[in-house]
Amino acid sequence: MPNQPRPNVLSWASIVDDHTLDQAALSAELPFVRGPVVLMPDAHFGLGATIGSVIATDGAVVPAAVGVDIGCGMAALSVPMDNALLTQSALKDVLAQWVRRIPAGVGQGHDKETSPGERWLAENPYELDAKQRTKTIRQFGTLGSGNHFLELCLDENEGVWVLLHSGSRGVGNQLAQEFIKAAEGEIKRGQITLPHKDLAYLRQGTDLYDAYMRALDWAQRYAAANRQQMLFYAYDQLIRLFNLEAPFADLRQINCHHNYAVIENHGGKDVLLTRKGAIRARKGDLGLIPGSMGAASFIVRGLGNPLAYHSSPHGAGRAMSRGQARRQFTPDDLTAAMEGKTWRDDVAAKLVDEIPSAYKDIDQIMADSRDLVEIVHTLRQVANYKGL
Repeated sequence: MPNQPRPNVLSWASIVDDHTLDQAALSAELPFVRGPVVLMPDAHFGLGATIGSVIATDGAVVPAAVGVDIGCGMAALSVPMDNALLTQSALKDVLAQWVRRIPAGVGQGHDKETSPGERWLAENPYELDAKQRTKTIRQFGTLGSGNHFLELCLDENEGVWVLLHSGSRGVGNQLAQEFIKAAEGEIKRGQITLPHKDLAYLRQGTDLYDAYMRALDWAQRYAAANRQQMLFYAYDQLIRLFNLEAPFADLRQINCHHNYAVIENHGGKDVLLTRKGAIRARKGDLGLIPGSMGAASFIVRGLGNPLAYHSSPHGAGRAMSRGQARRQFTPDDLTAAMEGKTWRDDVAAKLVDEIPSAYKDIDQIMADSRDLVEIVHTLRQVANYKGL
């Protein structure tokens, strides 16, 4: 059950610091916020708005509250195959083929423009310059960096799943940065006082607001399609390695955003609901809550809690910064934490900031979420491909 640690802030987080709570309280002071700012169990300090926050607004949008990776989220695919095939040797082959087929890392994309990306852009046109168009096409079906990942997992019944985390890649980041700066310019020109400088907003009824909402919708659709394309690539490699026969289109998929904004009805009124590090969890909605690298992840079903705007957490949430993690842990620490799993151990030094100890305890996150979601499947990873 939630508590109210600050005025107009409702929190489900049992592990949260005052810095994060104070940041959420600043968002709650915005005049167009309707109802409390809601903090998920994985809430932690972020740029602009708190990561793991849900904000309902009327008449305005805060681009930084959506974040710079518009449409970032999770996707999962149920794979009909015998898990006995997943020997250590086979898992190494899977990881090698995924690394070859799906580019990962800052700015990384396919070496040339790909027909899936070209086709998607033709069907979903948007006003892009030449460099953005090339980036959009080449990065379609690519992973990204940081905590973005692609995993092969087993559930509690030994069922096989592909699980991944990614968003709208470079073009989504560029659009987000563009409108964050535009909002800051509008606030400066209007000489408007903000609770915090990073909470610059765009007013409904203006050309900039309309332009941002178009960009937001496009980037969210691009992010979802990017994840689906990677599921296809990942499954295609499994077909080749294990002679699987089930068509991709027939397989069970789950695909959900956790950095986005959408019009929803809450309390009998339409509001713009911004989820930054939170997923939609209406009654019956299926969602994905990943743990940290090496920890369990969960397929969940929403309980539709109205106090949380029908939302739930998006993952474990960081317990320390990347810099702090690199100072505190070593590649050997990460290797020990990943024992028994197939992963990119040859680049362990570059992945230390993703060590499980740098994140909150996912089991506590799920315990704090018991009135938000119910667990459908618990996934344990057997192969992990992490973007650098």
